Amino acid sequence: MSLTSFAGKLFVPRQRELKHHLRDGDELQQRVLEYLVGRGKHTEYGRKYAMGAVRSYSDFARSLPVTTYEELKDCIDRMRHGEHDVLWPGTVKWYAKSSGTTNDKSKFIPVSSEGLHNIHYKGGADVVALYLRNNPQSRMFDGKSLILGGSHSPNYNLPGSLVGDLSAILIENINPVANLVRVPKKQTALLSDFEVKRDRIARETIGKNVTNLSGVPSWMLSVLVRVLELSGKQHINEVWPNLEVFFHGGIAFTPYRSQYEQIITSPGMHYMETYNASEGFFGIQDDPTDRSMLLMLDYGVFYEFIPMDEFGTDHPAVVPLEGVELGRNYAMLISTSCGLWRYLIGDTVQFTSRKPYKFVITGRTKYFINAFGEELIMDNAERGLAYACEQTGAQVAEYTAAPIYMDANAKCRHQWLIEFSRPPESLQQFSDLLDRRLQELNSDYEAKRFHDVTLQHLQIVQARPNLFNDWLKSKGKLGGQHKVPRLSNSRKNIDELLELNGTTQEQ
Repeated sequence: MSLTSFAGKLFVPRQRELKHHLRDGDELQQRVLEYLVGRGKHTEYGRKYAMGAVRSYSDFARSLPVTTYEELKDCIDRMRHGEHDVLWPGTVKWYAKSSGTTNDKSKFIPVSSEGLHNIHYKGGADVVALYLRNNPQSRMFDGKSLILGGSHSPNYNLPGSLVGDLSAILIENINPVANLVRVPKKQTALLSDFEVKRDRIARETIGKNVTNLSGVPSWMLSVLVRVLELSGKQHINEVWPNLEVFFHGGIAFTPYRSQYEQIITSPGMHYMETYNASEGFFGIQDDPTDRSMLLMLDYGVFYEFIPMDEFGTDHPAVVPLEGVELGRNYAMLISTSCGLWRYLIGDTVQFTSRKPYKFVITGRTKYFINAFGEELIMDNAERGLAYACEQTGAQVAEYTAAPIYMDANAKCRHQWLIEFSRPPESLQQFSDLLDRRLQELNSDYEAKRFHDVTLQHLQIVQARPNLFNDWLKSKGKLGGQHKVPRLSNSRKNIDELLELNGTTQEQ
């Protein structure tokens, strides 16, 4: 019996439990809410908002305010200094460093012991459970898991308290048994310099029997390219012939899929998307034929949703999971066993099914372009780029886009800065295809583009190689879970990138 066959039996009970997501989703969420309120009422935050009197969802929604990081920041900073029972019972020792806000370079998301085990590690185990359910012939445990991680550092020099990338916190606290099947070694995985780390990971893993990969697509691709450079091989499956799956998350996979398929040519290679963030683990692609993900309902996370057509109004509607409608775009709120209460995470989702609850990530509440009423979201952008790449054979490595509100000729348009790993033969053809596809995907964009009255044809500026990595490096954000902001109403990021590219706005 292979090691995978043996280990697979350990996941069978959980595979049976997950069937409750098919029919009992609302009940599972009600249990989570009762658990969170029962624990939260013993905290300073719970006493402030009379959590002890909460008996139903309507009580919960009426008593507790919707929050953002800025509104919880002072509480979190007190927790980081060692105060207990503030947002969650006890002392929270770990803080996941995430992308910043308007006022701060970074956010520090509390990760309690309960959250670590009942959200993050539980999510990771469920990814494997669902993968093995769909692939009973898997041999993934007969080799090594290449898991990318970030780095961490002491938190205010408090004993045993750490702050850093969530992936680093997970690696630091992982069961020692898991280290037997994981590469690279812990010291390498936690290096802060991504360029040094990338080279060491490649050197440490070339001679290993790597069967599965886990990480952010952009950073993993960089590591795999280094593996090919050092090995002299053309394809990753020549280096690791038993590689069978890439568990990916953090950013959309669509722009990277063709690049992975080019360097991993095994017909049996699988790709499985996850929705895991510093704030929690929320979704898993349970069906390889469906790009939707299963919303994970029995972790320490309670979900609520704000319709995006009401987002930003004075009194937007907020609905629990049972109130969502298919095909409608929502901003997601979470309450978690890490002490986040009715917290606006910043992602937008759209449900594709209610039994079970399945969804796709459509973008960010802040990452969209709505300068002229066009409401262009990341899902539109990703699908538009995928179409243009498919038609031209191009490959996109990185991109960002922002509006030009008025140029020298009083014209308004969207400007896209794209770094190609394989450029199209004709940038104009690529631009035409992207613009046309965006109109097909988004009726508001189409209306604004009508006869070029409000919005002119989009403009693409080709970025030099490694531009986006150089920009991230200049900000100390190379590697880890850092992401390039894709869409923005502000020109701040794209103007910085254009300057680094040696390009002006009008080019």
